[in-house]
Amino acid sequence: MKAIICKNENKNDSRNSGIIAEVQSKLHSIGIEAVLSDRDGICQDCDLVITIGGDGTILHHGKKAARLGLPLLGINTGRLGFMTTLETNELDKLELLKTGNRKTCSRMMLDIEIGRQTYLALNDVIFLKDINSKLPELKVSTGGTVISEIRADGLILSTPTGSTAYALSAGGPIIEPRLECIELTPMCAHSLFGRPMIFSAENPLTVQFEGKPETHTVFASVDGEKAIEFRSGDVAIIRKSALRLDLIDLGGNSFHDAVNKKLMKPLK
Repeated sequence: MKAIICKNENKNDSRNSGIIAEVQSKLHSIGIEAVLSDRDGICQDCDLVITIGGDGTILHHGKKAARLGLPLLGINTGRLGFMTTLETNELDKLELLKTGNRKTCSRMMLDIEIGRQTYLALNDVIFLKDINSKLPELKVSTGGTVISEIRADGLILSTPTGSTAYALSAGGPIIEPRLECIELTPMCAHSLFGRPMIFSAENPLTVQFEGKPETHTVFASVDGEKAIEFRSGDVAIIRKSALRLDLIDLGGNSFHDAVNKKLMKPLK
């Protein structure tokens, strides 16, 4: 068995380096080859991916893992680490990788088509107005039927996994990750009825807006990555992806445990 270890490239502190060395040592001791990834990321010649960092590290490397059909184990060295399932004081549980006594949670992902480009999201796609832009009217449709026409700073369309990320901060509900749905959460809607909505994942959603280029500027961002220009008249199509990410759970912590420990109590 071969594991590739992916770290947060923005963190090169001694604590993370020490944890990476400890993880490599423990994996080698149980007969698992452990290779540290380079900046090119994940190679195909491995059996699983281990990330050392927080949720952002999983978002960065998880999409390539999904494309290669590789399961991913997240070891938390971040502040929240909601998608990570192993804490640094639980590294002895790595031996479960060898015995096969482990659980996995298959996470739904989204394909987002904007223009001729398609993007893959584990958490969400966000449509957000520029700080100097007038308030756009964003239109959401499914099956040719307009669901919502709302003036707002933006919209968040998220997976159940993404429901505990930006969508939660914007007032959206927490959704169990095994459900198959797409959550729509308005951001600072200029309406008394701008409430989150949940849609079946079986039907694609479309987003568009009309406005003058000189006064209305909207950008899209997939999983918090670089901004994509979303022009007036453009149509974005959001649908459930055929790809999924399998997250390995060695810690035995359920989704409800994570909600209670990491969201219901103040972070230190």
